[in-house]
Amino acid sequence: MFLNADLVVKAVILGLAFASLVTWTVFVAKTFELRSARSHVRAGLRILTSAATLAQAHEQLRNGTTVVAQLMQAAAQEIRLSANLHGDGLKERIALQLERLEGATSRKISRGTGVLATIGSTAPFVGLFGTVWGIMNSFIGISNAHTTNLAVVAPGIAQALLATALGLIAAIPAVMIYNVLARSTMHYRALLGDASAQVLRLVSRDLDRAKLPLAQAAE
Repeated sequence: MFLNADLVVKAVILGLAFASLVTWTVFVAKTFELRSARSHVRAGLRILTSAATLAQAHEQLRNGTTVVAQLMQAAAQEIRLSANLHGDGLKERIALQLERLEGATSRKISRGTGVLATIGSTAPFVGLFGTVWGIMNSFIGISNAHTTNLAVVAPGIAQALLATALGLIAAIPAVMIYNVLARSTMHYRALLGDASAQVLRLVSRDLDRAKLPLAQAAE
């Protein structure tokens, strides 16, 4: 059917086959990327949870390249830059810095998933276009042959319907995979938020510990 189809229908079929290949390539790549990213965040969370002070966590994460290590390094950098300032706004500045890192990391992990939404929404219409074009050619063939014999009509209609079928084959997995990756990305963002909260918890604990001698002296 493909070899006997019109040039436009062939182009539609090849485009839909390429879109389906892109869908499964993105699925495999993002699945491995998200799985590795979640594993690294969980490992960093274990370090943050077990640490009693920010210095302890920083000692273990200072040379790391994971997202949690970057969060810790950003907090430590802000503390160094605020060494000669009052500590009242330190937590807010660290929170803003962590929020910026979370946003950048979330955008990075979401790259490539937008194409799935595009394929899922447009592939059925591209397939429908191929079908309409093929049926038009079939009617033109009927007119030129001056016959309505099914043997003349059927091949052209079958070729046209093939485009619609491939459009659905490309669109349905794209939509399902997009939803799966969206849920995985939300889970990853939740882990990032938890890591940021753990860093802020350590910062708050250290700030309270630094104020403790002054409070005792005032008593």
